[in-house]
Amino acid sequence: MNFFKSAGAVLLGLVVIFALSHITDVVLEKSGLMLLPFDLNPLWFKLFVTFYRTFYVFVGGYVTARVAHINPMRHAIILATIGTVLGILGAAAMWSEPPHWYPVALVILGWPSAWLGGKLRVGFGR
Repeated sequence: MNFFKSAGAVLLGLVVIFALSHITDVVLEKSGLMLLPFDLNPLWFKLFVTFYRTFYVFVGGYVTARVAHINPMRHAIILATIGTVLGILGAAAMWSEPPHWYPVALVILGWPSAWLGGKLRVGFGR
């Protein structure tokens, strides 16, 4: 039963990240603020998207640590590691689409963001 609770905590963190990212993307696309293909957007907008996706990873790390029944930081680190692997796979799959720095930035910023979200939940003194 503990395995399922742990897996559920990490899965919930992933769902939070994916849902927030997707909802924000759809709203920005439907409002005409986000242009497709993504490379048509100005640099400031690409940086904004990088920021909110990184923030959502932070939130996912916090949520994962919050619902983990034991070892909340371990769960946040597992989420971070899974996210890093998925990010690398996504960057490789989308490498033909510019800008190349964007998926690399998400991979680099993702792990520490999820860790920081978990750390915020458990406290920095622990």
